[in-house]
Amino acid sequence: MSRSRACALAIAFALGLPAAQAGAQAAAAAEPAPDAALQAAIGGSWRDPANVARDRYRNPGQTLAFFGIRPDMTVVEITPGGGWYTEILAPYLRDHGRYVAAVVDPQAVDAGPGRDYQQRQRAGLEKKLASAPQYGKAEVVAYDPKAPVFGPAGSADLVLTFRNVHNWRMAGQAEGMFKGFFDVLKPGGVLGVVEHRAAADVPADDGSGYVGQAQVIALAEAAGFVLDGSSEVNANPRDTKDHPNGVWTLPPTNRHDEADRGKYQAIGESDRMTLRFVKPPRE
Repeated sequence: MSRSRACALAIAFALGLPAAQAGAQAAAAAEPAPDAALQAAIGGSWRDPANVARDRYRNPGQTLAFFGIRPDMTVVEITPGGGWYTEILAPYLRDHGRYVAAVVDPQAVDAGPGRDYQQRQRAGLEKKLASAPQYGKAEVVAYDPKAPVFGPAGSADLVLTFRNVHNWRMAGQAEGMFKGFFDVLKPGGVLGVVEHRAAADVPADDGSGYVGQAQVIALAEAAGFVLDGSSEVNANPRDTKDHPNGVWTLPPTNRHDEADRGKYQAIGESDRMTLRFVKPPRE
């Protein structure tokens, strides 16, 4: 238990709060709060309303604050997809920092549907970045997933990845990706990981979309990282993790029979681990 959480818990008990309430208030007190600039970016009018509707599941302010983001950082986001976090990160870092979106190089993927998909992803993200002045000088860097390089060695303060580890494990690329994260970070730099959390370890070829938390920690530690903290800000105890189409049964994908819609809407999005790792500083 951290010192801040222990102090908060002691204060709560001193006030005579019930144990459960004391624990909840202590946990809340231990979580860092987003700064005003981050709150402004989250509230930006340029954000897609459909993305804003998911804030209650993704908790961007608390998540990014937990990872220790500051507006003067160089931040590399790995495979941003449609740019959900890009809408927040690029404006937040525009004036004093640097936002780098690392996307799969379509030419590094075999010709066919996979290459076409990666090309659409890159084109869509570049279109988004060109759509509003708030995105400023955001950059896109393409990497080869078989030998990933995300920028000059030791150039980033923070690397972020959201719900991607299961894909890399299935493709046999997870170890190389974590090595790439380690290489691009400065000594003392932070890796922030959010991932769908399995109830226990799962095989690498598991198709549920969930990963064991211990498995993610092991991948990071094998690359040289040290676990610096974990948060339950993206936890969802309603997620039973035994859905017929894995994590994609749940919102926002909703891969289920229409008759089951109410059931899965009541669960909401998946239970997620939120982990902060540090690249050790030089001796």
